[in-house]
Amino acid sequence: MKRADYLVFPIALATAFTAASAYTVSGTVKDKSDKAIAGAEVTLIKENKSTVTDSSGKFSIHEDEQDTSKTPDAIAASHAPGYISINSGILSFSQSGNSPVQVRIFDLMGNQVFKQTLYGSGQVDLSSGVKARGVYVAQVSVGSAKQAIRFTANGNYSATFSESGHALLKEIQKDEVLRVVAEGFDTLTVPLGTLDTTLELKLTAAATEQTYAFGYALKNAPTPSKGCGKENTLKDNFTFTGGGIEHEIYLTMPENYDKNKPYRLVFGMHYMGGSAKNVATREAYYGLRNQSGAKENTIFVAPHGYTTETDRSGKETENPWRCGDDKDHIFFDEFLTYLNENLCVDTSRVFSVGFSFGAMFSNSLAQDFQHRLRGVVVFATMDQVIYLPKNKGLPIAWMGTVGMGDELCTPKLGRSARDRILKNNGKPDADGNFTDARGEEAEEYTSGKHVCYDYKTVDPRFPVKWCTFDGKHAYNASDDGKVWTTPTAWEFITQF
Repeated sequence: MKRADYLVFPIALATAFTAASAYTVSGTVKDKSDKAIAGAEVTLIKENKSTVTDSSGKFSIHEDEQDTSKTPDAIAASHAPGYISINSGILSFSQSGNSPVQVRIFDLMGNQVFKQTLYGSGQVDLSSGVKARGVYVAQVSVGSAKQAIRFTANGNYSATFSESGHALLKEIQKDEVLRVVAEGFDTLTVPLGTLDTTLELKLTAAATEQTYAFGYALKNAPTPSKGCGKENTLKDNFTFTGGGIEHEIYLTMPENYDKNKPYRLVFGMHYMGGSAKNVATREAYYGLRNQSGAKENTIFVAPHGYTTETDRSGKETENPWRCGDDKDHIFFDEFLTYLNENLCVDTSRVFSVGFSFGAMFSNSLAQDFQHRLRGVVVFATMDQVIYLPKNKGLPIAWMGTVGMGDELCTPKLGRSARDRILKNNGKPDADGNFTDARGEEAEEYTSGKHVCYDYKTVDPRFPVKWCTFDGKHAYNASDDGKVWTTPTAWEFITQF
């Protein structure tokens, strides 16, 4: 047989081994700056095999499933006077009998990409024929004796082979992934198409979220409530007794509610003469429910705050949000706990929004629920005519609006509520205590358009926004027929 008649296929022979079913997943793990990551845990999930990277970030997961004692020389000896040998990438064979030498090549997915039957004697140069870069397995057989040889190809595969054969290597399990876990980095999962591969992996440093003695970082990760994972059994309309008083509740859940996703929670507090039903239905939580993303990402709830009292003369009167005592604060505390235990709530993003008396109640909650409320939005508020607990002196995000012509909740009374918040919300001093931010002057309404002012001297985690407009007692003030209060409030709430 002349050299020109030999089989030719472009393979750089790496090593001969005797495993008929094996794999090696290896590689390096580095960070984005190419620094090796030592001690990272690398796991084949379906195979349930793990290792850790060394000081150079290298890892290897290997398995030999079937061992055979047949070597090329042993194969040749068992079929004397012929022989088969591999030396420096050259397959040499000699056959004086009738059994041909069969050479088959498989990729690591088990597809046969090359097949040739040899007779007589000669040599095969493993140098051109399989043009794909990667690892392959050649199966050389004489009669019933077989030898598996793994090698690496360095070319670019371009031909199409329709014939397929049985995989010599272990078949990869469906949806197999390699998982890499390292402290201080985001977990990386890599889908695998083969169990015999070399990977260069880079991990992304995990975002470090600063912690504080009080409050959350801006854009903090959600903090799931105890109700996450539970099926929602609450109705759209039900009653809840808290603080010894029964309250009617209207609940509006997100569309396509996911029991495992922590949701923002917004309370809508009604005004004098209003009701929880109106807030939830007719007013759509002061228009917030209709803002972008609200229907998908927010739980809204409206509690009814009217209670009946009997004075000393026996006369019954109805009061919104029980002016003069703390029973509605006890109710709020108990009811919020109830919601957290039954729904998947992001406990770090709970807000109270109200108008007029509802604003006053929200403002009173801002005095001693800073640990449970992220912020409040108060349309036309003041500090009078409602129970005000002792201020705990802690900051809270706060937005207020007032009509410069409001004769019920006047700008002066609104500024009083704002200034009490500013006293708590200044940037922390060297000892971590929040300073007084009342020294900054806010812009006031001028010439026919609304004005909103964001205070610069407050801790940015506890922003304060103050808006004035040309108008009277309203929560839905507009400029040129377009309501601005609702989208401004929604932007304030969703900044966290």
